[in-house]
Amino acid sequence: MQSTSGVKRVQAVDPVLISDTLEELAADLDIAAVHIGMLGSAKVVKAVADFLSSRPGKASGQPGNARLPNIVLDPILKSSSGADLLDAAGTRLLIERLLPLADVVTPNIDEAAAITGLKVTDLDEMKAAAAKLHALGAPAVVITGGHLEKALDLLSFTTGNAAGASSGVLTPRPQEQEVFRAERQRSNSTHGTGCAFATAMACHLALGRGLAEATLLAKIYVTAAITNGHPLGRGTGPVHHLYRMSQQRRAAGSGSSECPGHEGGV
Repeated sequence: MQSTSGVKRVQAVDPVLISDTLEELAADLDIAAVHIGMLGSAKVVKAVADFLSSRPGKASGQPGNARLPNIVLDPILKSSSGADLLDAAGTRLLIERLLPLADVVTPNIDEAAAITGLKVTDLDEMKAAAAKLHALGAPAVVITGGHLEKALDLLSFTTGNAAGASSGVLTPRPQEQEVFRAERQRSNSTHGTGCAFATAMACHLALGRGLAEATLLAKIYVTAAITNGHPLGRGTGPVHHLYRMSQQRRAAGSGSSECPGHEGGV
């Protein structure tokens, strides 16, 4: 239970209901992407991990259903007002089981710090945290830094195979990184930015876009949703997810001043 003033109460959903819902959806629909958000308890984390693990895909050589594509994990641990949204046992299970199952993990700087045990307050520390997340099993990571004075997001992803695979002694796979920069939005309509970013990321991946393009477009969307937010409540109001419905369609092919800059590197 929450308002713009903060989270007042958290009650986890029955994990059996979660499992049954996921199985029903998978049987009924062709799933193009998966967005994992707030889970609430270790039992729910286990239910989601068990569901995803039951679909290892043909490449694993294991029996079962086809692996679901474009799994985006938004590791929600606390609310912006400081309330715990996942218990300690759930956090451990998320790290052990869900991180390796995800295609992309999208923590903010506080979540990246909590998961890795590292301080994350600038770009260099974001890069170190991303490396630790790769070591924990995440093939691609977007650490969002909207809370920094200069808002920036770091995309980091592994490429190729781990060196030494034939000898059985593995070294980390090569990593590529891109930095996405934008001016920090001075707004009180910032509630839900992390969920909006991860959802937009999953949608763009489902449409066949690559990691860098999906990250850039998700950042553009969230920036615009903050800019077009309406003041609501006495606390931190929500971003405006449907801002485009009140705007005229832009002419095809026209440019946009919303686009933040980005830079690539290895």
